[in-house]
Amino acid sequence: MTNHYKNHIETLSALAYSAMIERGLKPEFGVEALNQLKLIQKNAVDITNHKSGDHHFIEDDIQDQTDLLWCSIDNDDSKDLDQLTVCKALKDGSMVVMVAIADVDSLVPRNSPLDQHAKDNTTSVYTSARVFPMLPNELSTDLTSLNFDSPRNAIVCEMHFDSAGHELGYSIYRSKVVNRCKLAYDAVSDWLENNGPLPEAASHVKHMDQQLQDQDKWAQKLRALRHAAGALEFQSIQPRALFKNDVISELREQPHNRARQLIEEFMVAANGCIARFLAAKGYACIRRVVRSPEKWQRIVKVAAQYGEHLPSEPNSTALEHFLAKRHRAEPLTFPDLSLVIVKLMGSGEYVLERPNDKSNIGHFGLAVLHYAHSTAPNRRYPDLITQRILKAALKGVNSPYTNAELDILALHCTTQEDASKKVERQLRKSEAALLLQSHLGQTFKGVVSGVNEAGYWVRIFTPPAEGKLLGLNDHLELGHPVNVKLIHTNVERGFIDFELKH
Repeated sequence: MTNHYKNHIETLSALAYSAMIERGLKPEFGVEALNQLKLIQKNAVDITNHKSGDHHFIEDDIQDQTDLLWCSIDNDDSKDLDQLTVCKALKDGSMVVMVAIADVDSLVPRNSPLDQHAKDNTTSVYTSARVFPMLPNELSTDLTSLNFDSPRNAIVCEMHFDSAGHELGYSIYRSKVVNRCKLAYDAVSDWLENNGPLPEAASHVKHMDQQLQDQDKWAQKLRALRHAAGALEFQSIQPRALFKNDVISELREQPHNRARQLIEEFMVAANGCIARFLAAKGYACIRRVVRSPEKWQRIVKVAAQYGEHLPSEPNSTALEHFLAKRHRAEPLTFPDLSLVIVKLMGSGEYVLERPNDKSNIGHFGLAVLHYAHSTAPNRRYPDLITQRILKAALKGVNSPYTNAELDILALHCTTQEDASKKVERQLRKSEAALLLQSHLGQTFKGVVSGVNEAGYWVRIFTPPAEGKLLGLNDHLELGHPVNVKLIHTNVERGFIDFELKH
């Protein structure tokens, strides 16, 4: 079969645009927002002309930490840099870890046209062919991004951990910082695991190699403590499409490697400290929660299918032990078990948390009681809301939001985030269908990845893609290895259909 979609990027961009509108999201910025952007750019010229060694413009209440070895670690193609990290070893064997968060609020005032657009979508939407940023690229990848060698205002969460990784204390303040080294997850992870050289950007910065080793060492300590407390280890399959001459050349999985773990642990720690800081100061905020699973008994039944016993009441530590055991036993099919458990747990949501609220929900999956999204204000609106409340708390003035407003915003952010995830998931399906459409009739190896009342699903390994299994397949169970023949694709709807190859 010939490929009648000659330009895959154009096809997927058009599908993504339509999916955004269909899900109630805005793919474009309005005229007022763009006019505001022009004004910001005009006013920012003087600031961006300052060199990194020129600190005379620092405000009185903002510290100067531009001399520290701050670095960013993100995806290879990420330009909207929300946070930097640095750590300092102390003589007693303890460690100070600092997370700097981009000060987005300073350039995007509340209720301005740009803020309204950000509030409408609540998040950046990432698809392979096109990104729909929550804030214009001129801000999120430039003026409000913690870019390499660019002095920026930030909010810093400074955390002190003992030699075992237990928190000894924290402080939060405003500071001026400079990104000394822009790094990417995969290259850093390869180096940390002795599978590759020190990234070139790090090799040009004195002591950056030791800095990365220290950050990794403490992140792994924090990770071990969280998992001992019941933090759940999932593995999702979310392949990224890679293009060659505007045509998809492959779908590549993104491993949850050491560098991703490093950033995840420091962000979980910082988000926890910021949530507790606001509560201690008497400020309500929006928190990210995953409730104790209502479908726990169904999770218990899934574990029983593997000969494992879980307690009758929700217990994250017991569930983590089960998942870790299955990961070791069957790493190939573990992503499919992960997905089943994630669906039964229910998705995360945003809720209003009042200070001194005794009914704190917490985050079941992360095994933390206090968790407020705050470390990605360029790409998530709840983080921008939290930043504004945090700045009010640091000044000791009233919150810019009432509890009633936060309650409404929490529900809205949950709804829009769900919509954005559906757009991203829909486009991943269309990408797979686009790549596979020229392979009709071919046979692939895979596993049964889903079994429910609607039928059976199969995940093939190469390329990593999932489709529906047509025909009678009553004898199949989750994780069952199969050979399947590709019989149908629909790029617009993201449909992929297989039949069992006996």
